[in-house]
Amino acid sequence: MSGSSPAARLQGLFEGRRLTPTQRRIAHSMVRRAADAPFLSSVELAELAGVSQPSVTRFAVALGFDGYPALRRHLREVAPDGAAHGADGGEGGGPNEYQQAVRAEIENLRHLADLLADPAPVERAGRLLAGSRPLLVLGLRAASSQARGFGYFAAKVHPDVRVLDEGGSMVHDRIDAARRAGASVLLCFALPRHPREVVDALAYAREQGLTVVTVADSAFAPVAVHSDLLIPAAVGTGLAFDTACAPMLLGRVLLEAMCDGLPEAQARLEEFDAKAVARGLFVE
Repeated sequence: MSGSSPAARLQGLFEGRRLTPTQRRIAHSMVRRAADAPFLSSVELAELAGVSQPSVTRFAVALGFDGYPALRRHLREVAPDGAAHGADGGEGGGPNEYQQAVRAEIENLRHLADLLADPAPVERAGRLLAGSRPLLVLGLRAASSQARGFGYFAAKVHPDVRVLDEGGSMVHDRIDAARRAGASVLLCFALPRHPREVVDALAYAREQGLTVVTVADSAFAPVAVHSDLLIPAAVGTGLAFDTACAPMLLGRVLLEAMCDGLPEAQARLEEFDAKAVARGLFVE
C-alpha cells in the first residue's frame, strides 16, 4: 500500500464495508480530495460532502475508528513521506470512482459466471418455478425493480405470475390467496439493506408450505435462514447506492431455466409476437 496513490489507499480502506448512502457520499468526497483528506477537519469534510458533522463521526466509527480524529490520524500515518496539504487530488492517472464502480461490477459478473459453472442449482430453481401455478415473485424496496423485471418477462411464458413489490399487511393476504390457488413456490429477490418485512414474509410463506427460492447478495444474507434454495449474486457498493447488475443477470438466467421447464413457453412467445405485430405494439 505504501507505493499506491492516496485515492487507492482510501478505496482500500472503504472496500468491503457496508456503508449507508450518506457514508458513501463522505467516502466519495474523500476520494475526490484524496491528498487533502488527512488534513481536513470534520467540519470541512462535512461541508465538502454536504452532510452533517455527526454523520462524519458515524462514518469514522463505521470504518472501525473511535471517531473522526482517529481516522484522520490513521490517514496521516499511512500517507507517504512528503505528502503536502493542498496537493493535487492524487489520482495518478488511475481509474476514477465511476470507472472503479464499473470494474467492480464486472468482477461481480465474473464471480457469477464462476458460480454458474455448476448449473445444477439454477436448473433445480427453473424446474421449481415452472411447476408453480401461480408463481409468486417477491421483491421490496431496493429489490422491487428486480421482482417487477422478472415478473414482466416471466408473464410472457408462465400462465400465472403474481408480483409482490409492495410491503405491508397485504403481503400475507396475497400469499394466502396464491397458496389457495395452488402456488407451491415463491421466488424472492433480496438486496441490501434487507427490509425486515421481507424476512417476515419468507418465514410466513414457508409456514404456509411454499418452497422459497431466493436471489440474494450473499449466501449469508438475513433471508438465508428462510430460503430453501439461495443463489447469491453480489451487489456493487462503489457508488452512493448499490448497483445490482449481477442479481439482474441471475434473474434472467433463472428465466431461461424456467423456460426450459415450460413446454409451452415457445408457443406463448410466438403468440405474443404475433399479437404485438397485429397491434403495432412496437415501433421498430
